[in-house]
Amino acid sequence: MDLVLRALVLFAAVYLLLRVVGRRELAQMEPIDFILLIVLGDAIQQGLTQDDYSVTGALIVIFTIAVIQVALGFLTFRSKRLRTVMEGEPIILVEDGRIIERNMRRARIAPDELAEEARLAQTASLEDVQWAVLETSGKVSIIPKKG
Repeated sequence: MDLVLRALVLFAAVYLLLRVVGRRELAQMEPIDFILLIVLGDAIQQGLTQDDYSVTGALIVIFTIAVIQVALGFLTFRSKRLRTVMEGEPIILVEDGRIIERNMRRARIAPDELAEEARLAQTASLEDVQWAVLETSGKVSIIPKKG
């Protein structure tokens, strides 16, 4: 039972850490980010299993984390409120060609990064953007102005 409680606590801690890091950063993983995740995984493993190096202990931890993931997936599917808490909401970065500075700071996105996203969406300038939205996945959706 100790392994299950450890798995629950560490899952919650890592999930909170990833929410704090921000969705934009997670969507654009660099090699150093990947290394950090590997090191983090190793550190968590030691906290999860402590002195239990048995296959049974490892399976208990793995299945506990899988059950947590499936349960959260089901609950977020069923509850919009919980989905908002767990995944966040889209953030509007540009409306009718005007950058919303407050949301840009909140999302930690520089204007030149946003301009790059607009160019990748075949839009020459942010003034030609009707909407730019930072989605919950970390991707930026660009909707150009019509006409």
